[in-house]
Amino acid sequence: GQVAIKLFGDDLDALRRSAVEVKHTLEQVPGVADLAVVHSAELPQVHVVVDRKAIARYGLNIADVQDVIETAIGGQTATTLWEGERHFDVAARLTEAARATLDRIPDVRVATPNGAQIPLGQLARVEISPGQAAIDREANMRFVGVKCNVRGRDLGGFVAEAQRRVAAQVQLPPNSFLTWGGEFENQRRAMARLAIIVPVSIGLILAILMRTFGSLTCALLILATIPFALVGGVVGLDVAGLNLSVAACIGFIALMGQVVLNGVVLVSQINALRAEGMRLGAAVEAGATRRLRAVLMTALLAALGLLPAALSTEIGSETQRPLAVVVIGGLVSATLLTLLVLPVLYTVLLPERATLAVAPGSRRRATAGGTTSAAS
Repeated sequence: GQVAIKLFGDDLDALRRSAVEVKHTLEQVPGVADLAVVHSAELPQVHVVVDRKAIARYGLNIADVQDVIETAIGGQTATTLWEGERHFDVAARLTEAARATLDRIPDVRVATPNGAQIPLGQLARVEISPGQAAIDREANMRFVGVKCNVRGRDLGGFVAEAQRRVAAQVQLPPNSFLTWGGEFENQRRAMARLAIIVPVSIGLILAILMRTFGSLTCALLILATIPFALVGGVVGLDVAGLNLSVAACIGFIALMGQVVLNGVVLVSQINALRAEGMRLGAAVEAGATRRLRAVLMTALLAALGLLPAALSTEIGSETQRPLAVVVIGGLVSATLLTLLVLPVLYTVLLPERATLAVAPGSRRRATAGGTTSAAS
């Protein structure tokens, strides 16, 4: 399941009762689905319950009775047979007829210290009762599990509410505790890693942009286009009815690279036009016009390539679909806002008076042209 709750403790019966209480509590949390307590299979088992008072009257202890039962039913190694370099254990036990049915087991004889042979039925009670086929353990501790899936809400919000309700309504047995895991645990670890990866990625992008343009203002201007994409990605998730997941976060990271690329294309064109001596307003307008086709084609190709994944409902779509929806939605908003808002931001952050700082080469060319005219 997406959420797995493990109750650890010594008393297995008390843990099962607490697991049922946890199950009833989770049934009240919105979004829960496929809720169940994990039970191991039960098998019929032969139980031999020793009567301590009876064996005491004959001078026996529990180990004596257990040794007889083990030898009679399961067999016990009596000697070792060697054949050359090979050796085999020789086990002794009762014949098949003497142990084949339950009513024959009480007839097994137990030797007393004074040499008497007492039927097992006088010393113990033989019965059949259901028993656990397996006992789950983790870190050498017994546990009982409760599993569920989440439908119609985000996994993190569901777990947070479930943890509050379980802590308030379920009283655990002494010396026991519970843990929360499953897909939720994997998502929490992934989110913790992304909390480090995303800032590092943005820092690396900023360093590359500063190296490329030689200007912190241009680098920050291009990074300012990232929120344009985030808006479309969030809206896309909401329209598609999807929740924020690890796949969606990876989609946002991929989207950042695509949006920054569009910003680099547009700002580079505007800077090149200003370096040629074009005034700010004309350079911004001409740069946006010339790079319109390139920006639109880049966004269109990426969106069309991910469209099948965004529309998919088959196996694996739970991972592919959030990523594709985020990228497509982000490209729609980022493309429009990059072409409309980025030029406006450019004129604000790099006004006409910054022309010399942006394009020093144009000043030298203009001065040289003026000297030549004067000389002529």
